[in-house]
Amino acid sequence: MLKITRSSELLELARSNQPSSECGTCNALMNPGWESVPGSFDLKLLKLTGTLRDEDKPETWEEYHPHGTNSWSADAPIAIGYHPYTRCDIYECINCTRKYLRYGEYGGYYVDERVRPLNAEFIIEG
Repeated sequence: MLKITRSSELLELARSNQPSSECGTCNALMNPGWESVPGSFDLKLLKLTGTLRDEDKPETWEEYHPHGTNSWSADAPIAIGYHPYTRCDIYECINCTRKYLRYGEYGGYYVDERVRPLNAEFIIEG
């Protein structure tokens, strides 16, 4: 499994695979910002390929939004070292190999699987 520790590595990964056509398998996940995985989507259609997690660092809840975005904004930055990216894994569609970031939001009585396409345009270099 690929371990991403720097934004430059994530940027290279995002730029390396950008399928040009729509995919019937993962099209439901193509919202630009974080979204809950639709209940009808079979998570087995995504294959774990990497992680942004660093188990040696303390967990952080600090987010990075210098331009007034929020977690749900379509144009929110993808910033390694900030929440929720410190809890993200990288998955790819088993059909088209499009890459996605995914993490689980754990509430009192539920788990909300959230997903966001890995889009180079929003990766903050640093």
